[in-house]
Amino acid sequence: MTKLEELTALMVNEINDFKNSVEKLENINDQLKDTKIKMDVSEYKSIIEAHQKQMAIHKNMIEGFERRFNDKINQAKIYPTWAVVVFILSLLLSFGLVLFV
Repeated sequence: MTKLEELTALMVNEINDFKNSVEKLENINDQLKDTKIKMDVSEYKSIIEAHQKQMAIHKNMIEGFERRFNDKINQAKIYPTWAVVVFILSLLLSFGLVLFV
């Protein structure tokens, strides 16, 4: 009988310890629910701002290049107008001479 009483006492102690542990976990869980985590993003914010500045500089450089390129294209003429007219007239004259001869 003593063994049974010892086992019962041991079980009661284990159940009480388990109950105390569960209560502690419940308290910790309640504290975790109430705790709000705030992230420190100031370091990332400064990195992002620096990156945005670099991107703005690059964008301005690309836009300037595009403007200069478009200006060059608009100013460029592959053949002068008078050269095109002379070429067409010479083709017509040579074609006309070949037909009449």
